[in-house]
Amino acid sequence: MKEKLTIVKVGGAVVEDNDRLGRLLDDFSAIEGRKLLVHGGGRRATAIAARLGIESQMVNGRRITDADTLEVVTMVYGGLVNKNLVARLQAKGIDALGLTGADIDVIHSHKRPVKDVDYGYVGDVERVSGDKLHTLIETGITPVMAPLTHDGKGNILNTNADTIASETAKALAEYYDVTLIFSFEKKGVLSNPDDDDSVIPVITHKAFEKYVAEGIVAGGMIPKIENALAAVDAGVSRVNITLATAIDGKHGTMIVSE
Repeated sequence: MKEKLTIVKVGGAVVEDNDRLGRLLDDFSAIEGRKLLVHGGGRRATAIAARLGIESQMVNGRRITDADTLEVVTMVYGGLVNKNLVARLQAKGIDALGLTGADIDVIHSHKRPVKDVDYGYVGDVERVSGDKLHTLIETGITPVMAPLTHDGKGNILNTNADTIASETAKALAEYYDVTLIFSFEKKGVLSNPDDDDSVIPVITHKAFEKYVAEGIVAGGMIPKIENALAAVDAGVSRVNITLATAIDGKHGTMIVSE
């Protein structure tokens, strides 16, 4: 029987809310067994880019990353946000190690081809070195992963944090019984965005297509659920989208294949 591993992805809105982030880190620290944290930080990046006079552009919930924006997200994700999380986990007795995809070649990607939209310096994941993460985790280290990858040619690429979480979970499913939790500022996927209690308890592929067609699921929630479905299809045991203060796997929206 495989050992359990819990992967928690925390969104940028929670990273910006010190109280909610503190509660999440308390709960994350209390998770028994092996664990890994993936973080976003888009709101912090947008705010700092604005201070520098750099306009942020989004298409379907995804950031357009030009050269100036790439410098900002590299500093914010790989430095400011990542190292603050590592320091706060160390204070809770968690031996955390901050990683971008370039560190120990843990996530290799290629620049997204231009189709309908030119996303700029955005990486689509080619592979995650599950063996290297497994080695780290087995020594008692808790990886804290930033949403940055590299192309093996000396270039950092901005990569969606939900994709990082999903691809990492898929790679580690070979070694562990993986639970993937997407935590953010809502109780789950909502059928009515104006009603925080309208949580959809279960989403399948068929239901997802229906919700997108009806406009119930839109914007940044679309890639989040796409990544969640890809994870369960690839052997991740459980995927949960839930409130940052409810990461026990008993709340929110469960994502299942059928």
